[in-house]
Amino acid sequence: MMPRATIQDGSYPRPRLVRESWTPLDGDWSFAYDDADHGLSERWFAAVDESVFPLSITVPFVPESAASGLGETGYHAVVWYRRVITARRRPGVRVILHFGAVDHEARVWVDGQQVAVHRGGQTAFSADITDALGDGDEHVIVVRAHDDPHDTELPRGKQDWRESPHGIWYQRSTGIWRSVWCEEVAEQHVVSFDSTFESTRATVGVQIVLAHQPSAGQRVRVALHHDEKPLGSAVFDALSTRVGGSIELPVLRNAQEREHFLWSPEHPTLIDVTVDVLDEEDDVLDQVGSYVGLRTTEVDRGWFVLNSHPYYIRSVLQQGYWPDSHLTAPSPEAYRTEVEAIKALGFNAARIHQKVEDPRFHFWADRLGLLLWGETAGAYEYTPRAAAALMSDWSEIVEQYRGHPSIVTWVPINESWGVQDMHRSRQQREFVQAIASFTRALDPTRPVVSNDGWEHIDSDIIAIHDYTTDPEALAANYASLDAVRTLLAGPGPANRRPTLVETRASIDDGLPLMVTEFGGISYAGEGTWGYAVVNTDEDYRLTVGGLFAALHASPVVTGFCYTQLTDTLQEANGLLRADRSPKLPFEVLRSLVTGTPAGAV
Repeated sequence: MMPRATIQDGSYPRPRLVRESWTPLDGDWSFAYDDADHGLSERWFAAVDESVFPLSITVPFVPESAASGLGETGYHAVVWYRRVITARRRPGVRVILHFGAVDHEARVWVDGQQVAVHRGGQTAFSADITDALGDGDEHVIVVRAHDDPHDTELPRGKQDWRESPHGIWYQRSTGIWRSVWCEEVAEQHVVSFDSTFESTRATVGVQIVLAHQPSAGQRVRVALHHDEKPLGSAVFDALSTRVGGSIELPVLRNAQEREHFLWSPEHPTLIDVTVDVLDEEDDVLDQVGSYVGLRTTEVDRGWFVLNSHPYYIRSVLQQGYWPDSHLTAPSPEAYRTEVEAIKALGFNAARIHQKVEDPRFHFWADRLGLLLWGETAGAYEYTPRAAAALMSDWSEIVEQYRGHPSIVTWVPINESWGVQDMHRSRQQREFVQAIASFTRALDPTRPVVSNDGWEHIDSDIIAIHDYTTDPEALAANYASLDAVRTLLAGPGPANRRPTLVETRASIDDGLPLMVTEFGGISYAGEGTWGYAVVNTDEDYRLTVGGLFAALHASPVVTGFCYTQLTDTLQEANGLLRADRSPKLPFEVLRSLVTGTPAGAV
């Protein structure tokens, strides 16, 4: 029986396209560094002698991390992996190999035959390896990952270019850093499922991508149900590899009943989806489970609007970094506990910072109810090659993640990273405008912040970073509409222009104003980086609480994002320590975040 995607346990690496059986390939792989870059010319991908791969690594943890079993933090641009799997070619069955993410460029061989090349360290890719399988049951997978630590044109996020982490930067992340798995599917099978919600028409639009050009009579059946109660279904003729259309949901025609099915952080209702590929005799060739969250987002009259209602954003900056496993959570269960911790602190949103999180984190945000700002890693300089790399990566990110209802805003660029001269470079301004427009072309259903922090061009939300650490001074910045106009007309809190002349709208034209980074308060002796340092629990409560209170009191600010959720290496300014223990009791921190007395409902 097909498992319901809405109640899965969070272990499946691709939670919005679930099959009944799959084979995890995480664990021990043979491993080698290739600092001289001789592996290709020496044909390591076809090596029979296992001594070519002298080390062992625990996938999906990067070699720089302790969890990998290596903990080697030096510069290594090229690394290789090798693993023996069990599989057999069978009539009518295809074997698909999946990679959650490999940083940054990956080449994959099976039994010496290349099956995949992928560029982009933040997104998943797959390979049909059936035709590459040789005789017998055991087959060799080899992966080469290339990630030049000195290449500042690639989207690197907060990976340090220095040998050791400094300031707000942390260790590099080379090679495989998300789960690897394998599954057997039918010749004709579902590759991807996407959906949209049209509230005024009470319909869900669906698009299914099939693996091959369909044969005569093949169709796709899509059924939606909630708590096993049918809501709507449709059967679509498969005339090409892209199949789909609209499905009516009669229950949503009643506006009062519809409220019960809308997704929000307070009511994270998910709708199960079953997709069947049918042959001309109505036999099921392939079946997958997915889910949708019915919700709408927009901006209007100075507010972020969720499901037609103004919604105040209480967000936290989530770096998604763990001491022993770096950008990869120590276990799939950790993604759930991370979302639970964010909600326990009183936040209704998180801004994933300078990375793309694992889809399982997004699943728990969908399931438990947490709004997410979708961001990606930035480059460190602007060139046409850097622009092309980010645009390519971003296209895949939006395509792979737009089905998650928890993502409500897209952020392609942060603090002018990679476009640091945009205030005087038309070329860079044109790129920022282009990627904002490109994002809307890929997904017109969500607001876009073109450049979070400052120097906005065509943003749907004016997102400002303000690390003023005196609560009274922070309150003065946002005390009135006139105060905010003065702030935006000046050099800005970071001495970077909040908006540029190309900006087509402002707070006076109905755009929301949010302070999307503030805080950054550290304890003395806990790390070396913070925008301000305090010495006692009481000082911490007063300072952090005062900053939250300053923004809560503003009649103009309609959302905020506190820096940050957890301490990250030397950047010790989290509400939680690196081990996820709170610096003050959860109920006290929650009262500060929400602006309500501790213990209040």
